[in-house]
Amino acid sequence: MSATKNPIRVGIVGLGRAGWGMHCNELEKRTDSFKIVAGCDPVKVRRDQVADKFGAKAYASIDKLIADPEVELVSIATRSPDHVAHAIKAMAAGKMVFCEKPIAMNYDEAKVLMKAAKKYPGKLFIRHNRRFEAAFNQIEDIIRSGKIGEVNEVKLRRLGYSRRDDWQAIINAGGGQLLNWGPHIVDQALQFLGSPVASMWSDLKKVAAVGDAEDQVKIILRGENGIVVDLEISGGAAINEPVFSVAGSKGALTSNEKTIELKYLDSKVKLAPRRAKSGNPEYGSFGTKEELPWIHESIEVSMDVGPDCIWDALYETIRNGKPFRVTLEESLEVMRILTLARKGTPFQN
Repeated sequence: MSATKNPIRVGIVGLGRAGWGMHCNELEKRTDSFKIVAGCDPVKVRRDQVADKFGAKAYASIDKLIADPEVELVSIATRSPDHVAHAIKAMAAGKMVFCEKPIAMNYDEAKVLMKAAKKYPGKLFIRHNRRFEAAFNQIEDIIRSGKIGEVNEVKLRRLGYSRRDDWQAIINAGGGQLLNWGPHIVDQALQFLGSPVASMWSDLKKVAAVGDAEDQVKIILRGENGIVVDLEISGGAAINEPVFSVAGSKGALTSNEKTIELKYLDSKVKLAPRRAKSGNPEYGSFGTKEELPWIHESIEVSMDVGPDCIWDALYETIRNGKPFRVTLEESLEVMRILTLARKGTPFQN
């Protein structure tokens, strides 16, 4: 059956920045495969918006929305502290659930959610939508091609400067960069790592935000395979850096998400044999001079795909049985790393 004849009927819980500004906007472009049939929010003006724009039923509570037999999929876009309770409640009502990040406030909460997911198999899907970013996927393809050789280090950066003052700056409200950008970037980091985490180091600070939550996060992960991923998220960095940097044994790349800049050795040119010498080098030299056959490339990042393509993958899973790219085990590991990063800091929730 084609997607145009069988759209997934969605109820969105939480019609704020994520639910209205992201989920509704993204689904509006996919009316052949999804239909917003209900929305839920305690704020009346938001309920009126979803009813007026989409002809959806509007509810003031999640209990009424999940009791609606027309709703197949419940998209959880409420505040972070409510995600676990809302997701479990919707699954218990027989609904499929698409849960926003962070899936929980900490690793223990996430394990509660995963235990419930086992009770209702095939019902829970996690919205780690940055897994579908074009630059991220193109960089993974380049790594797999072998152009830059064996990867040894990856740097991930999401930097800016903001005196943030909404609930995302307050610990008790579920705020802080660790649970805001953190799930996205840690998820990407674990994909680049490609092996279990052997060790990690982290540092959290409050730099520019006016609440009590951290607005700067630094995490360094070392995989059992020896790869290091250095990730930083900051609302207190006035000068930006490349979003992606990857160093390999035969080259490197950087990306600002619009282009990918590559520098790698020409595989068609055989390098002359070399060996280290223990004697004294020529005065002022650093070994024998060598002209290496570098290739420079600048690759445009595709604008045809983006994080919202996670909806297309979700449709293929629900309607056509294709495996969903983000596994529950992967999302649980993200929460484990995020929780470890808080350990021993003033920002524990």
